[in-house]
Amino acid sequence: MARKLTEEKLQAELSRLEQMKEYEYTYAACPFICGIDEAGRGPLAGPVVAGAVILPKDCTILFLNDSKKLSPKKREELYEEIMGKAVATGVGIVGPDLIDEINILQATYQAMRQAVSSLSVAPDLLLNDAVTIPDLSVMQVPIIKGDGKSVSIAAASIIAKVTRDRMMEEYDKLFPQYGFGKHKGYGTAAHTAAIREFGPSPIHRRTFLKNILKES
Repeated sequence: MARKLTEEKLQAELSRLEQMKEYEYTYAACPFICGIDEAGRGPLAGPVVAGAVILPKDCTILFLNDSKKLSPKKREELYEEIMGKAVATGVGIVGPDLIDEINILQATYQAMRQAVSSLSVAPDLLLNDAVTIPDLSVMQVPIIKGDGKSVSIAAASIIAKVTRDRMMEEYDKLFPQYGFGKHKGYGTAAHTAAIREFGPSPIHRRTFLKNILKES
């Protein structure tokens, strides 16, 4: 990947990544620093997915960034590189039924706890995107817009986003009338029109559909 970059662009990218290691350097005394992020808090359908990633101290992954700033193709490439280089990765998934039961915030916390508990290495510190996760004993540092400020959180955001997108593409095969492969469950005009025409699918979050179904 680096060979395709001019030396000037490579140095600029390395400089950007150095800035995204600020928190990792600040807490460098912690052997295992874990980034935490989620994907899927806002959609009308599908699960909320959390990613947890512990990167090696000396790890450099070019173009690592907030998953929302990357193309689907670049996210897939970085996903494979993260999975190959990380000390440990974990994923937590909470489905629509439980989201409806306990609300999306509590479901997000649950997915994050699952992601941490599924790590093969116990983290010494969690760098979280914006939130403090209840019921965890490990030290946490919430960082507003952390997926753009920390390489660990950025890596977690990519793991969560790619995992969830792949799930939604599989759901698209089961329920093709909704277009999940395109919008991934978010409330686009085409998606809301499909809900009004076909009603909710088994993976829709009923608590998110009240206004849409009321209008239909």
